[in-house]
Amino acid sequence: MVKAVRGGQSLRGAATTFGVSVGTVAHWVARAKDQRLDRVDWSDRSRAPHKTRRTDIVLEDRVLQTRRELAQGDLGAIGADAIRAALVEQKLATAPSIRTINRILGRRGVLDSKTRTRRPPPPMGWYQPQVSTAKAELDSIDGVEGLVIKNGPHVEVLNCVSLHGGLVASWPIGTPVTAEMTRQSLVDHWREVGLPGYAQFDNDAIFQGTHRYPGCVGRVIRFCLSLEVVPVFVPPRETGFQAMIESYNGWWQDKVWSRFEHQDLEHLQERSRKYVAAVRRQRASRIEAAPSRRQFPDDWKLNLKKRPRGQVIYVRRTNPNSEVVVMGKTWPLGVIWPNRLVRCEVDLTQDKIRFFTLRRKEPTHQPMVLEVDYRLPNRGFDD
Repeated sequence: MVKAVRGGQSLRGAATTFGVSVGTVAHWVARAKDQRLDRVDWSDRSRAPHKTRRTDIVLEDRVLQTRRELAQGDLGAIGADAIRAALVEQKLATAPSIRTINRILGRRGVLDSKTRTRRPPPPMGWYQPQVSTAKAELDSIDGVEGLVIKNGPHVEVLNCVSLHGGLVASWPIGTPVTAEMTRQSLVDHWREVGLPGYAQFDNDAIFQGTHRYPGCVGRVIRFCLSLEVVPVFVPPRETGFQAMIESYNGWWQDKVWSRFEHQDLEHLQERSRKYVAAVRRQRASRIEAAPSRRQFPDDWKLNLKKRPRGQVIYVRRTNPNSEVVVMGKTWPLGVIWPNRLVRCEVDLTQDKIRFFTLRRKEPTHQPMVLEVDYRLPNRGFDD
């Protein structure tokens, strides 16, 4: 390359000829300078700097010695501010800055604080083994309220998104979201895409049923159980379990509600349908790779008066006494598990409640610590 440039070829022409960058040609031409080619040192050179700006080791030792002396002093302050003030009082001409002192303390390993241990996150749906191993799909359902169309009605929207596939659905309406509206919307959605293994909700009375009576099983729970879909209720005031549906709620408000000025409810619903269709097209491969769904039964008929059968899951956090509140009752676990997560499986078929301890640090270790007898009260269903 150098010979070609010295022969009259341009740097760019030599770079094209030898298939390298112009900077590479310029580097070797500068290395050769005006020397004969057989006298040029073509060997690689170290990239280490010839001179560093690191603090002298003697000054570092002085900083550490000053810190030890301050630790035995009356005040006991050993931070970088106190160390620099002490060095200035000692009339040290080259007293390092506070930032440099902090770097010295960190490099010499004498800082009191410890860095936070970062562990890998657990798999999606880790608190439910069938979901975490991708053997079953989970649909998260939640609502958004407080929206108002200009010179129009108040608007609420019910949203749904699947955990593995990211399959979304939205139903904006001009009336409050109710349990019956939730049931009808899910019937239409599940007839179209199939039944998931689990349906996850927060603890709103719309989804769970009235909180007035202990052991209440509301309309939405009975609807899910009639289709052999397991309802899952996340811990109150803990957003991590509903992160995906909360994220979709935000995206819907940003991309549908806030992006356009809606003339009326029909215009908003049309915009929402287009957005849902676009998201599904974008996630087509992910939806295809998600766990399979069961076909919606053709002969299905809901009987709300029928005693419910199946399983309802409540993910709860214990109190300081290792007790957990489920179905309106307080259950002592019998093990030391204060302020920790527990999965409570209410088996309405066998009249049992099983309690499993959960740890994000060990997501696959979920031992059952307690099994109790529980029968749903014969209260019936008040429509």
